[in-house]
Amino acid sequence: MVSRRSQLLEFAVLGLLHEGPTHGYDLRRRLNTALGPFRALSYGTLYPALKSLLGRGLIAEAADPVHSGKRPRVVYELTATGKEHFADLVARTDATAYEDDGFDVRFAFFARTEHDVRLRILEGRRSRLEENLERVREQSVRGRERLDAYTSALQQHGEETAEREVRWLTELIDTERRHPTDPGPQP
Repeated sequence: MVSRRSQLLEFAVLGLLHEGPTHGYDLRRRLNTALGPFRALSYGTLYPALKSLLGRGLIAEAADPVHSGKRPRVVYELTATGKEHFADLVARTDATAYEDDGFDVRFAFFARTEHDVRLRILEGRRSRLEENLERVREQSVRGRERLDAYTSALQQHGEETAEREVRWLTELIDTERRHPTDPGPQP
C-alpha cells in the first residue's frame, strides 16, 4: 500500500514535470517552492519516488543536453502514460483532494485543473473546515472552564485560523463562479 505522502509527492512530481523536463536538483527546488516552506523535501525522499515513477513508466530519463561534464546529469520527463495518469489524478475530487495534507498540493496545481473540479475541491475544503470549526466550537464551550490560559489561547488561535481560511475559500469560490475561465487569484 502506498502512503498518502507518497501519493502527494507523486502528484506534485508529475505536475511539475508536466511543465517540462528537468533534473533532480531543480525538481527538488521547485517542489520545495510549490509545496511551501513547511514541507522540506530531501533527496532521500525524492529519488525513491522518481525510481518508482520510472519503474511504472510514468516518467523517463534522458541525458541533459545543456550540461556536459564527466558525469552527465539526468533529466526527467513525463511519458505519454505519465501525462494520462496526471490528467486522471488532477480530475479527482474525492475527500483526499481537500483534506489538510492534500489540499495545498492540489491547490498548487489548480492552473492545470478544470473549472468544475477546482470548484468541487474548494467547496469540499470549505465544507470540511466548517464542520471541523463547528465541532471545535462545541467542544470549546463544553470544556472552556477546564482549560488553562495557554490551551485556551491555542484553541482560539485554531478557530481564528479556520475562520480566515473559510473566508479565503469563500472568496475563491465566488471568484471561480464569476470567472470560470480566469487563470486564478492574483498574487
